[in-house]
Amino acid sequence: MSAIGERVVRLAEAWIGTPYRHQGATPGVGCDCIGLIRGVWRGLYGEEPEVVPPYAADWAERSGDDRLLAAGLRLFGPAVPLAEMSPGDVLLFRWRPGCAAKHAGIFCGADRFIHAYEQAAVTRSVLVPSWRRRIAAVHRFRDERNG
Repeated sequence: MSAIGERVVRLAEAWIGTPYRHQGATPGVGCDCIGLIRGVWRGLYGEEPEVVPPYAADWAERSGDDRLLAAGLRLFGPAVPLAEMSPGDVLLFRWRPGCAAKHAGIFCGADRFIHAYEQAAVTRSVLVPSWRRRIAAVHRFRDERNG
């Protein structure tokens, strides 16, 4: 595991047990999947990745745009091939082909990932085939924000 990947996994693990709260991004208080990624970003770089406007729970269906994939490209650069996924990488999921991506998590290795699970909490889940086939993109945090 790379040093940055190890740090990302450690930061994400610190969020485990945080209750699910739509639009939340506060460890121990509440977050959603986007809030988890924002929190890990803040832990790495000391600031928010970008201003996130308010969004509805069904934002991905309503907008018609693949805003989560676009944000991944803006913040992380080109996606990493799925075969090169490594601990600390950000996973973006889409529920069905042709639909916008609308869920995110952090890969921790050993077929596990950390994500904010609606009506539960931030948890570590097994990346079973039903999750794996829904991966729309894999992105990697950089050692330096602009690097």
